[in-house]
Amino acid sequence: MKIGLMGGTFDPIHNMHIALAKSAAAECGLDRVIFMTAGNTPHKSGVTDAAARYEMTRLAVEDIPEFSASDYEVNLTGYSYSVNTLKYLKGKYPDDEICFIIGEDSLSYIENWYRPEEIARLCTLLVYPRTSEKTLLTLADRVRERLGAKIVCINAPVLDISSTEIRERLKAGGDVSDMVDKKVLKYINENNLYKR
Repeated sequence: MKIGLMGGTFDPIHNMHIALAKSAAAECGLDRVIFMTAGNTPHKSGVTDAAARYEMTRLAVEDIPEFSASDYEVNLTGYSYSVNTLKYLKGKYPDDEICFIIGEDSLSYIENWYRPEEIARLCTLLVYPRTSEKTLLTLADRVRERLGAKIVCINAPVLDISSTEIRERLKAGGDVSDMVDKKVLKYINENNLYKR
């Protein structure tokens, strides 16, 4: 099987995350996509409780048969590093190909991640654009050369909404029903998340 890994803080998960995963699955023939909610991330602070972020992710994907949510990183006590998550998945699915779905912005600083060469060995990187296709192709060539990474550039829509924008809109009492799954929005409202 070809298994996609879609990792993220998901604070909160939104419709574009789902759209990008669907694009990657269709274009690269993925049999399933695992949404991995980041636990204690080394590069972000002030994020919503990991259990709440995982629950929103689970709700967002539960009605899509080929998608599932994992709480592996959420249950870790220390920092969650991508290389360790990839090793965990490789151990769980030794005969399958792991494809790590990331954005162009993440690819631009992947060399600063923890053990980037090992990440490159463990998976194929499926990268969606954040600026333009030309910029992404140039960047992909550079990372291939430096890390020996297997990279596929996905012909996906450029990300036009962000979790930050959603949080700010909610703080201001705005409507985000066109940006997040209705079950996720219900959870946000019931748990009074992102309000002032």
